[in-house]
Amino acid sequence: MFAEESQVMNFFHVHVLPWSLKVAVSLTIFIVGQIIAKILSGMIGKILGHTKLDKILINFLQSLVRALLLVMVLVAVLDNLGVNTNSLIAMLGAAGLAIGLALQGSLQNFAAGFMLLIFRPFKAGDFVETAGTSGIIDSIGIFSTRLYTGDNKEVIIPNGSIYSSNIINYSSRKTRRIDMIFSVGYGDDIRLAKEIILQVIADEERVLKEPAPDVAVGELAASSVNFVVRPWVKAEDYWAVRFALNEKIKLAFDSNQITIPFPQMNINVQK
Repeated sequence: MFAEESQVMNFFHVHVLPWSLKVAVSLTIFIVGQIIAKILSGMIGKILGHTKLDKILINFLQSLVRALLLVMVLVAVLDNLGVNTNSLIAMLGAAGLAIGLALQGSLQNFAAGFMLLIFRPFKAGDFVETAGTSGIIDSIGIFSTRLYTGDNKEVIIPNGSIYSSNIINYSSRKTRRIDMIFSVGYGDDIRLAKEIILQVIADEERVLKEPAPDVAVGELAASSVNFVVRPWVKAEDYWAVRFALNEKIKLAFDSNQITIPFPQMNINVQK
């Protein structure tokens, strides 16, 4: 009887008690590790919140740091339990490599999205032209960017395509120059035509006084004298002023008998 009790006590001291201690320590490491990971990721989020980084990027970095810390905690727990973590780390590395090769395109878009969020060549609400598409930025994601066109079509562009192409941001500056060309006939008074254009521009309140608008003869073309007209406006007034000037200058030309030449073809019929 005493021999059996001795064996039980010996088994308890040799096997049960050490494993119980290891499990208790491992649970403590896991719980404390989770708390530390949550606190550290929260601190990083607060620190980055005071910077100019995009909120999407801040949330992503927070989640990434927390995930990496939890992986370290898991490895520490398994190591404390006596599990060979070297093989586990090797397996995780191999799995990461395989996933990386399978998701090469997605990782490219992810890296491009990361760079776009850091360098911020545009922000939500900007009118941009990129990857063969132009429109107003709606949102910038980790893998893709969403914009909507002038006719309210939604376009989703992979970030890799944006980052590898030219980006023209029409909203980054407060002012824009309108480049226009008006043609008049060779038989018309070009000084009068210039005065009319300058007067129409002066009457348009949305045209900025500084920088002063440019109106000059830009070309003596085959059948017309071409005026280069370049007024400056606020970026948000660009299209409205452009359309208005087109209409007002045409009406002013008509009122002063200034002709706008158009292509003509003379056909001689021989009998």
